[in-house]
Amino acid sequence: MYDCIIIGKGPAGISTAIYISRSNLKCLVVGKDETALKKAKSIENYYGFESPISGEELFRRGINQAKNQNIEIKNDEVLDIEYLNNSYLVKTVNNEYETKTVVLATGKNRKMSNILGEDKFIGKGISYCAICDGYFFKNKNIAVIGSGEYAIHEAGILQNVSDKVTIFTNGGKLPENRSIEIKNVIEGRIDAIRGDKKVENILLNDKRSIPVDGVFIAQGIASSIDFAKKLGIILENNNIVINDNMETNVPGIYAAGDCTGGLLQISKAIYEGAKCGLSIAKKLKNI
Repeated sequence: MYDCIIIGKGPAGISTAIYISRSNLKCLVVGKDETALKKAKSIENYYGFESPISGEELFRRGINQAKNQNIEIKNDEVLDIEYLNNSYLVKTVNNEYETKTVVLATGKNRKMSNILGEDKFIGKGISYCAICDGYFFKNKNIAVIGSGEYAIHEAGILQNVSDKVTIFTNGGKLPENRSIEIKNVIEGRIDAIRGDKKVENILLNDKRSIPVDGVFIAQGIASSIDFAKKLGIILENNNIVINDNMETNVPGIYAAGDCTGGLLQISKAIYEGAKCGLSIAKKLKNI
């Protein structure tokens, strides 16, 4: 049992972990090395650095700082978060962990597929959350676009409402060793998602037209916004709504960094991470 599991290894997540760890609480950081920080080639406006530093180097230093404080860090992909009896079960590709609190700190980028027709049919057959919208496509033809563990996980959820679920890898390859059996897989690249007033078919670049009633985009790894939707966390303008203590409306779930909106800067992410860590420590220790 952990006191806190932080999902995300960027500035917000690592800052949260540092402050929780300094309060002698047991925490775990889980995430992949995919962070907006690493995309910054040169950072010139960060306090205390006379010379520019790359985002990748700053990311590396943050991870090392956490490790030097003996903070446990797992390079893994979180697939789901489930509520237990006064705790949460965090499911990853490789393991499951129980925790008293969870911090969402993976940013908020929605994994747009950039396929022609996606923007047109959002809410008209296109969704980004299987557990939220799967029931609306009960016993219908359902497409899942993606080729990673997250796509497999979403397809597994949808197979509970329909036996006509197909993964479209859009040119990618599904992992060979997977826990969920997927019967229908199409690996060809997608040209367009088509329809009149709602989704009706997927057009492949080999000119095949596959009838579908619903399309679920599940590219890459799940973001904080994906988890928020599944947990019933209030969103506003695609940002997670938090109170002054960094808490969401769901007890025990906190959020920090880009996923809360506002100024998308490293300094803001670190501030929110520090505040989040202190708030969790205060609550768990009844200070």
